[in-house]
Amino acid sequence: MSSAAAPAGTGPRSVVVFSHRAEVRDAVRTAVGTHPAADVGPVRYLECATGAEVVAAVDGGGVDLCILDGEAQPTGGMGIGRQLKHEITDCPPVLVLIARQADRWLAHWSMAEATLAHPVDPLVAPEVVADLLRTHAGRPAVHG
Repeated sequence: MSSAAAPAGTGPRSVVVFSHRAEVRDAVRTAVGTHPAADVGPVRYLECATGAEVVAAVDGGGVDLCILDGEAQPTGGMGIGRQLKHEITDCPPVLVLIARQADRWLAHWSMAEATLAHPVDPLVAPEVVADLLRTHAGRPAVHG
């Protein structure tokens, strides 16, 4: 079953935040906030502590963005991002949290649309998230 992502202004945007560490998920939510930009509307977070939870959430449809911890254990966000991109025909954008700027090439390999360095900068994160949500506005998830 697939459900369409909500276009801007019609309801909360669904953002998956994945990390095995609750403090990382909390840092992302705090940095991005519930209204990253006026034109994308509010966001609601679905926190995932395992890769299986992320895959199930995206497979269920209605996810507008995935923010994945590249340093998560035992499965990192880059591997999960790449898996999603291969399994979901119209996968939502993926943003990977990286520990070092040198890890950007790995995020590129994972097919992520964007990266943010950890710790997450609250001056940069809302803009990056809003840009990604704009690109996905109104696109339904199609499962392959």
